[in-house]
Amino acid sequence: MQSNTDLPTRLLTQLFPWRNATHWRIAFSGGLDSTVLLHLLASLARTQGLPPLSAIHVHHGLQAVADAWPEHCRKVCEALGVPLQVVSVEVRPGASVERAARDARYAAFIAATQENDILLTAQHRDDQAETLLFRLLRGAGARGLAAIPRQRPLGQGYLLRPLLDVSRAELEAYASRHGLSWVEDPSNDDHRYARNYLRQRVFPVLAEQWPQASMTLARSAAHLSEAQGLLDELAQIDLERALSASAYDWLGLRSLELAPLRNLSPARQRNALSHWLASVTKLPDSDHWAGWDSLRDAREDGHPVWRFADGEMHRTGGRIWWLSDHWLQPVSGPIEWLEVDQPLLLPGNGRVILRGAAPAGALCIRYRQGGEVMELPGRGHRDLKRLLNENGVPAFVRGRLPLLYQDEQLLGLANLPGLDKDPNGTWQLTWQP
Repeated sequence: MQSNTDLPTRLLTQLFPWRNATHWRIAFSGGLDSTVLLHLLASLARTQGLPPLSAIHVHHGLQAVADAWPEHCRKVCEALGVPLQVVSVEVRPGASVERAARDARYAAFIAATQENDILLTAQHRDDQAETLLFRLLRGAGARGLAAIPRQRPLGQGYLLRPLLDVSRAELEAYASRHGLSWVEDPSNDDHRYARNYLRQRVFPVLAEQWPQASMTLARSAAHLSEAQGLLDELAQIDLERALSASAYDWLGLRSLELAPLRNLSPARQRNALSHWLASVTKLPDSDHWAGWDSLRDAREDGHPVWRFADGEMHRTGGRIWWLSDHWLQPVSGPIEWLEVDQPLLLPGNGRVILRGAAPAGALCIRYRQGGEVMELPGRGHRDLKRLLNENGVPAFVRGRLPLLYQDEQLLGLANLPGLDKDPNGTWQLTWQP
């Protein structure tokens, strides 16, 4: 084990690439780990010319004893001359209190992290080993087994974990050497929580047989992180082939061409899609990947949907599309357009703009109900369904496409070439979804 006397030097080395950040903010729970990190940085700041330093304490309000922790954190920060922000959050009830508390905490961190800011958290080597074992027992893949990343984007800045190479024993020795005090979370003794059980019941037994268990597990996590980096590079190569332009890029939606993905092996398909989805939703577990097989292999005239926690993947027109938020909510009309010289806001569906000389009479925007027809010069009356097919309009767009009506007459379809204007070109209907 390295001596705790060189902890400041090791920490400074880890943080050297980030010395030009606008602000360093420490996630300060008041526990041992974050107390040592705060003390180390406050001490270094006196001699090293670091970026402005502050701390943030998130109060979850889950247990009565925690009500005293903000005041403890204030006293510690005041003694070290470090400004403190205390943020109270509401933890939403759910199946996992741990996960809900983490989500609430990181929402507060994201809100506090401005452009070029750095948020520093105090996870250490034992946390890394514990996370790897926990995820192994849950059957995680390479991405999960890479365990705790040393850095990642957060809000408008970055999250850094500069103590991942430091053991808990080293932090305890440093705290003892400097006479530091910290709070103890009583929930850490509750073995109903899987991580507590691993920390207090499993790791001591492992250490009896393998004294360096935490160090070697953390090393394995580092190897897996490197392997995941290679998988990410492969995913980017595979995705480049599928990131072709679409006639409907103006929708502003993420989409991929299906054919290049189909040419990959199943493992590479899953790897590429995992990389593509990682920033927008929780990734599917092994069983849920059957949804990809169904979507990929559906009939060409089908419009399959693969549902996730945070959105849906649709297949239409030889492409796969990611839909979330308002795209999954229904729209309704008609919507009267009283001031045609102004954009018309469509609830949950963006806005439309009529450029040029507006048709005379009362105008409104409607949505497809079925059975609509449109009169086209030289072609007579044409079913709307056929016109949408001819233009390859994605299935999920058809019920949202703004239709311009004058009384009961369908005049135009927004954004579809040749159908979005009158025959003389005196006006044009533009939809900005």
